[in-house]
Amino acid sequence: MQAFIVKRLLLAIPTLLAVMTIVFFSMHLAPGDPVDQMIPPDMEGSAREDMVERIRAQYGLDKPLHLQFLSYISRIARLDFGNSLRTRRAIAPDLRRRIPNTLQLGAMATLIAVCLGVTFGIISAVRRDTLLDNATMVGALFGVSMPSFFFGYMMMLIFGLYLRWLPPSGFEGHIFQWAGFRYAIMPALTLGTASTAVLARFTRSSMLDVISQDYIRTARSKGLGERIVILRHALRNALIPVITLLGIQFGAMLSGSVITETVFSWPGVGRFLIQGITTRDFPVVQGTTLIIALGFVIANFLTDLAYGFIDPRIRYD
Repeated sequence: MQAFIVKRLLLAIPTLLAVMTIVFFSMHLAPGDPVDQMIPPDMEGSAREDMVERIRAQYGLDKPLHLQFLSYISRIARLDFGNSLRTRRAIAPDLRRRIPNTLQLGAMATLIAVCLGVTFGIISAVRRDTLLDNATMVGALFGVSMPSFFFGYMMMLIFGLYLRWLPPSGFEGHIFQWAGFRYAIMPALTLGTASTAVLARFTRSSMLDVISQDYIRTARSKGLGERIVILRHALRNALIPVITLLGIQFGAMLSGSVITETVFSWPGVGRFLIQGITTRDFPVVQGTTLIIALGFVIANFLTDLAYGFIDPRIRYD
């Protein structure tokens, strides 16, 4: 187990390094100058040129690109994400405040996706080719195909403005209190809808493969109840590919939170990334992208560890 953990951690280093490299050069190759966002629009002439040079020297933008990249890598190695070009504040404290908000939203969306997706998938597999099965799969297709921003705006319009059951947008603390939970319901449902649909279809397919196996027929021939056969024997073996998909979907939720957090004004990492992109704030974009990539790596790592708990036959050699 220890050797497996060390190996996976070492493999994560080149992945994160590749992400940092792509994001760094992509931002610097994009048209436009971020310094223009930091200078008053009415400033002209020599005063403007002097301020441009001073800002470039302050943030190291006057150095060759490869030296800027080496400086960026060395700062990240010290867990220093630099200062925002827009607010002039350190990025690390902003990330520390926003990461828990995104994790709360992602965890709530994942819980919704697992509970609904796996349940609907099992029901569809057990009731194969019935009206319930067809209705569930049509609903899953609808959930996969519908853009998240459209679903979010529709929920805001119906439940926030017309019915006034829930606040349309905003943030009111962590989700373990009723006030914060009310604000998180619609964003979590929006974020988890696509994953719910994917998990439902995938669980159904995996369950159908397992139900047709000989050991399931043997369990039924022994007189075991259908619920025991489905939940104890079939579901446990069908969960291996579902767990794999769940790890990918959790990482996708972290990246998908960019749209959801913007729609619902949720102060998370995704909204922070959008603000950095619109203002060409290099350090903000680089820092938030690295955090999202790290979330993908951790989700895949935890997924691999979960295999051993689901299936004891799996060994980490």
